Amino acid sequence: MEKPNVYSHILKSTIVFGGMQGFNVLIGLLRNKFVALFIGPAGMGLVALFTSTIKLLGDITNLGLPVSAVRELSKAYEDIDSSLLERLVSVFRRWTLCTALLGMVLCILLSSVISQLAFSSSEYMWHIVMLSPAVAFATLAAGETALLKATRKIHKLIKSSVYSLMASLVITVPLYYFYGMRGVVPVLVLMALAQAAIVLFYSFHEYPWRFRGMFCEGYRFVRLGIAFIAGGVIGSITEFAIRSSLSAMSDVETVGLYNAAYMILVTYAGTVFTSMETDYYPRLSAVPEVGRQFNAVVNRQIEVSILLLAPLLVAFIVFVPVLLPLLFSSKFLPVLRMLQVAVLSLYARVLFIPVEYISLSRKDSVAYITVEALSYAMLFVSIVVGYCLGGLFGIGVGMTIANVVELLIVVCFYRARFRYVFSRKVVRIVSVQVMLGIIAYACTWIDNFLGYWVSGLVAFALSASFSMRLLRKKSDIIDGLKKKFR
Repeated sequence: MEKPNVYSHILKSTIVFGGMQGFNVLIGLLRNKFVALFIGPAGMGLVALFTSTIKLLGDITNLGLPVSAVRELSKAYEDIDSSLLERLVSVFRRWTLCTALLGMVLCILLSSVISQLAFSSSEYMWHIVMLSPAVAFATLAAGETALLKATRKIHKLIKSSVYSLMASLVITVPLYYFYGMRGVVPVLVLMALAQAAIVLFYSFHEYPWRFRGMFCEGYRFVRLGIAFIAGGVIGSITEFAIRSSLSAMSDVETVGLYNAAYMILVTYAGTVFTSMETDYYPRLSAVPEVGRQFNAVVNRQIEVSILLLAPLLVAFIVFVPVLLPLLFSSKFLPVLRMLQVAVLSLYARVLFIPVEYISLSRKDSVAYITVEALSYAMLFVSIVVGYCLGGLFGIGVGMTIANVVELLIVVCFYRARFRYVFSRKVVRIVSVQVMLGIIAYACTWIDNFLGYWVSGLVAFALSASFSMRLLRKKSDIIDGLKKKFR
């Protein structure tokens, strides 16, 4: 049996960073509620297409710096080499500024092309031109956030994240209330500006601007960022292509409905996945070579993640008919069936995401890019075909099928390349929790009101009790909390 303190560390980091993300999710959902009321599904579809454009251009032009620089900056910070860290921070900031300006210029130059691709007309060309500052602000914010993350300024990171979300709420509500869909572009630009200004305030307080180091030193960041650039661009292109295809096959309102469901799925699971990048990835990178110890790190992360997430997924499947009108409005009820079946895809994600970090920790860009390209291609095909065959419900089925197939590919690929295998404990835990998730989903087809809620709540109780029992066995945190509050 693994040492309880190892599981305690994983559980603690997941709770801390997941709790931060959970608060962010609550603020984000409150903001989305007002957005849904004031601009409706069509407005949310427009926001989704513009947001995808900003993300795509940012991923293409930022050279992977917000991710790749973390490793180099973190190493200098851990070595307590202040002169090296100051030099790298200065070089990193100059590169980030250059890529931010590049993204803004590219947005202006490609505005007509993007409008044609996203909307099949040049009607929105000037809207995209006006979005160009948002691309630059988003890149600057991502860079400074990476700096705070690399230097372990977690409290500053949490504060900047919380204040950014609160600022977005203050900006969004009045502008959408008074201007409706005409406020979409100003809102996106002002939100990006607010986020950049807040994170710059905290990062410059820790590391004031200094002109040190040669600009060419930044190539060390770029070399490491190639895989991240490719993976990020592939993901952004896929998201953009999915939304553009749905807009072409149906209308912007369909894009808004899809985006509402997508946001719920991504942010909901994000409360657990957040800790992986912040805590799990550095721990995995610290293991010198693949083997038994390496597999153990991955498997422990999967165990804790599935035990924490599974009861939440069952609860979400059961309560989403109540949550959806509360989080958005009754206009978004058409995505109910899509959401319930798509939640099952998150069981696969919680298994393959920790495994995919293996290639990143080993600096194997070929493995990372190969798997990312295959998975995104499957996701795009599954969603488009699913919509053609079954509408919004078909999208949910397509997402689940794509994630299950990706899991199978990841398991086979990483076993052959890195000798990674699921432990017996992981297989047992996953088997029980997935079975309870499928039972919870089956309950959604019960027409009887009492039968639906009784069976759904029983499935949730079983999932929660199973997770609590195992987490209590593996970690001393739960017992510590009980003693504290007695």
